[in-house]
Amino acid sequence: MFALADCNNFFVSCERVFRPDLEGRPVIVLSRNDGCAIARSNEAKALGIKMGEPLFRIRDLVSRENVALFSSNMTLYADFSRRVRSVLRDSAPQIEVYSIDEAFLDLRGVECEDFDAFAKELSQRCRRLTGIPLSVGVAPTKTLAKIAAELCKHYPKLRGGCFMHREEDIEKVLRKTPVEDVWGIGRRSAPKLKLLGVHTAWDFRLLNEEWVRRHMGVTGLRTWRELHGIPSIGFEHQPRNKQSICNSRSFSTEIYDRKELMEQTAKFAAMTAEKLRSEGTLCSELTVFAATNRFHGDEPQQYGNIVVHFAEPTDSTLRIVRSVREAIAELFVAGCGYKRAGVIASGIVERQASPHSMFDAQTQAQHHRLMSAVDAINRKTGCNSVVVASQGLGQVLSSSDHRSPRYTTHWGELPTAVIK
Repeated sequence: MFALADCNNFFVSCERVFRPDLEGRPVIVLSRNDGCAIARSNEAKALGIKMGEPLFRIRDLVSRENVALFSSNMTLYADFSRRVRSVLRDSAPQIEVYSIDEAFLDLRGVECEDFDAFAKELSQRCRRLTGIPLSVGVAPTKTLAKIAAELCKHYPKLRGGCFMHREEDIEKVLRKTPVEDVWGIGRRSAPKLKLLGVHTAWDFRLLNEEWVRRHMGVTGLRTWRELHGIPSIGFEHQPRNKQSICNSRSFSTEIYDRKELMEQTAKFAAMTAEKLRSEGTLCSELTVFAATNRFHGDEPQQYGNIVVHFAEPTDSTLRIVRSVREAIAELFVAGCGYKRAGVIASGIVERQASPHSMFDAQTQAQHHRLMSAVDAINRKTGCNSVVVASQGLGQVLSSSDHRSPRYTTHWGELPTAVIK
């Protein structure tokens, strides 16, 4: 058996942990720069607020319906994700982190007489220990478990847990599940399937296996088998290394000064290097880009990117920042207002698996010791306590007028209890 644990309206739920007054009130969480809705409470969904809805379009609705607004607070959300995973690891031999708010549990070999009770108890324990509501679906395959978890969100009587294994129950659920909602099919393949009369997951399951193999390839065939209760999607016991790491932002205001743009992109470069080190990886290639605001058609438009190749893979903030600054110096066009910029690391390899030339080994070792010391200081005394000078001392230019405190990770933002 497999289980999928899916946090309900995760970003909103994180905001509600320290704000119980928000229960029952419509809440939305906004994207960076407070641009659009990226998370909505059930109450906000009932008002007709769509995922990705720009804030400027719904301001009147937000004011009229007393909708609570929050800027994205990824530091808080990441910490709650870690707490939820800790609860899950105590309940299963192995877990596979699928996203910040979802994880699969490998229950093969687990002796359990009642998986339905197991799912409900896990949901209740997560809510009790973390404050985050959790939907847990248990089924013979990962795809069916994902569908079972989705059921919990729509049917409160399931009390957060659903064990879907009987053939008659599976058929009943698949007949009501739109084909575009099936994991592995998605909205790109769905229109083609609907032209053939395939509207539900059950319709897809009834297709001929050879037809699925021929027209939808290996991925479609795996999904088809999973819907038949045949485990066909592997369980990743260890998270895969990322193929690329991107740090980019849309700035709250356009940047016309080259030095200021260099400082902003140097911050992204430092974030990228830190992420590489935290995962024990190096990158051999770096893409640096900067773009003006395409919505300001009356102003000069410019988009440029430069790909930097490193002779030796690196995770050094010094090397990566220097390369990014050189790239921005070449990309920058005077008179253009840059609205967005970023850094993408690719060609990622594991540190231990990457050989170094005899000419660079000593320099790499020196950089590694220095970066390890910097990371240790920043972990102990706070993020960005030690930075490269070219990053500057300011913050990334972004709007977060509605950000909540980072209750669980910053001493200065701890919640305060008042006893009367």
